[in-house]
Amino acid sequence: MAELEKQEKVVVNGKGEGGGGGEEEEEERLLEGMAVLDFDMLCSTVALQTQGKWRKLERAEDCLEQGNGDLGGVLRMWEGEVVLDFFDDRRVALESACCPCYRFGKNMRRAGFGCCFLQGTVYFILVVSAFLNFIAFIVTKRNCFLYFAVAFIISVGAYLGFFRTQIKRKFNIRGNDSLLDDCVYHLICPCCTLSQESRTLEMNNVQDGTWHGRGDTICIGSYGEGNKAFFELQPPSPISIRTPEPRGVQNS
Repeated sequence: MAELEKQEKVVVNGKGEGGGGGEEEEEERLLEGMAVLDFDMLCSTVALQTQGKWRKLERAEDCLEQGNGDLGGVLRMWEGEVVLDFFDDRRVALESACCPCYRFGKNMRRAGFGCCFLQGTVYFILVVSAFLNFIAFIVTKRNCFLYFAVAFIISVGAYLGFFRTQIKRKFNIRGNDSLLDDCVYHLICPCCTLSQESRTLEMNNVQDGTWHGRGDTICIGSYGEGNKAFFELQPPSPISIRTPEPRGVQNS
């Protein structure tokens, strides 16, 4: 114990002899260490917050690509009105009027709702069944065939209206129309409604259920599937605006 007390006295005396300079140096070292720790903590905190924000942004982008509106994504619109803009694309309008089954199958393949042949076949069977039952009613005058015809017609409208609603939900297309409204559109004017859906999917380059958007490309000719001659926009070539020098200056 006596030896320990002597060592403590020696240490205390050594500090006293060193004066206040040693204490100030130690305090400065402690402050520097605390500053370094504070700076490291600040950097780590900012990094964690930034990483969390980037993750949120990535999730939001994924949701927008899938067409989910849970995070308040971009609201898209139909291309043109149902009836007024029917002839904006004559090719699509003719296909919708003359061969709606084929047009509907192509729309379903683009939107990612099944095979073109399968969807077109289901549509064709429903339409043909309604037509045959209506003819049977005219020939036999039996009300049961009329009921079957009406039932198949309603089935066609419900089938096409259901997939129109699915397209709106998947690609976040703006509209206050309900499922019933979509079914009524396909019952009253199916050709115009199919044309609007086709214009929207083709003009925005929807492929296999993915909305690519118009982007920075120009389609030479029609924007149909048969003509895929897309050319990227290139910046204009630089043009020299240097003025020629006078002949006297050149000779000198």
